[in-house]
Amino acid sequence: MKLSAAGVCLAVLATGATQSVAGEASGGSGPPGPGAARGEVGSGLRYELGIGVVPNLARAVSLYCAAAAKGDALAAYRLGRVYAKGGPGVRRNEALAAAWFRQSAAQGATYAMGMLGLLRPLPRVEPVCRPPSSGSEPGRLARVSAEERKAVELRVHAMAPGFGLDPGLVLAVILAESAFDRMAVSPKGAQGLMQLMPDTASRFGVEDAFDAEQNLRGGMTYLAWLLNKFRGDLDLALAGYNAGEKAVEQHRGIPPYEETREYVRRVRATYRGPKSGVSVAAKGEGG
Repeated sequence: MKLSAAGVCLAVLATGATQSVAGEASGGSGPPGPGAARGEVGSGLRYELGIGVVPNLARAVSLYCAAAAKGDALAAYRLGRVYAKGGPGVRRNEALAAAWFRQSAAQGATYAMGMLGLLRPLPRVEPVCRPPSSGSEPGRLARVSAEERKAVELRVHAMAPGFGLDPGLVLAVILAESAFDRMAVSPKGAQGLMQLMPDTASRFGVEDAFDAEQNLRGGMTYLAWLLNKFRGDLDLALAGYNAGEKAVEQHRGIPPYEETREYVRRVRATYRGPKSGVSVAAKGEGG
């Protein structure tokens, strides 16, 4: 019997859910299953298989990554499948596929072990969502075209002054966060152009972090909020954007995290505008 794409989608979800129940019944040996990340895994399957939407493998990977960051074994398994085959916007990477299969298996997904046996022996790598690119900018799922980057730049220049921000600052943050890849997902689950964590996205009213305008609006709202909270201190605002405002308050300055300190240096090296990051228009309105 040959299943339709919709049938495959339902079968895969059912497999994860069934094995999850089996794992609970046997004391936790099965995978966590879709759980809290069920919506992201389901959406990922629809984009991977083209069920009711235009197929978009890069978006599927982004959704799987968000679910995998929450510990979802089925999402890790699907990432292994995608990287084992590759496709539009996602380079084939057997070492990365094996890493995701291992993670899925470690979370109790016995079916992932069978997939590992089909791959040739390769050096071990970490299961990351964005394999390194050959360029000087951060790794991305797919190369961002000049047209895509220009579209983001135009949108930022139109939107940033409304938040009292210098567009140059916002663009420097985007470069450091996602290299202008609106489908980017970090290993920790941050999403989109300005890399919003799900909690942050919800906090600032972002329903779809992969929608460029929503992501920019949420990220700029947060950045402006941080600048206000830290009284225009750009370094503290950037540190808060990277590590969270509570970490800045706890350490009474830039937290002693190498990642955060490097992040502030990287944005500062790109941004050459006003020290406060406030737009010229906003300064004029404020007197």
